[in-house]
Amino acid sequence: QVQLVESGGGLVQAGGSLRLSCAASGRTFSSFARGWFRQAPDKEREFVAIINLGGGTTVYADSVQGRFTISRDNAKNTVYLQMNSLKPEDTAVYYCNADPNIATLRPGRYWGQGTQVTVSS
Repeated sequence: QVQLVESGGGLVQAGGSLRLSCAASGRTFSSFARGWFRQAPDKEREFVAIINLGGGTTVYADSVQGRFTISRDNAKNTVYLQMNSLKPEDTAVYYCNADPNIATLRPGRYWGQGTQVTVSS
């Protein structure tokens, strides 16, 4: 059974920071690409960031480029999303994603349950 569990969401004022974590269990995820997607109310789920197997290559949505940083600790099967300079439009449920291959428009097959991030204006 593959499980991804997100944590670290919460309420923050605009300009503040949060760090999301996603821990994987049930399999070895060190060989998986990992990513973050988000979904705001009445919006489609959208790509946020992807990190490759070794952690040396990252891809970000234009909307978060320069503000968010994705990283991973393969020994802990954990991926992180450091979010700085948060804006109200970042408010969404953030979902962890994993698969051998992930593309911006093709999420991996494994999802976490999501963690709520709310940014007040």
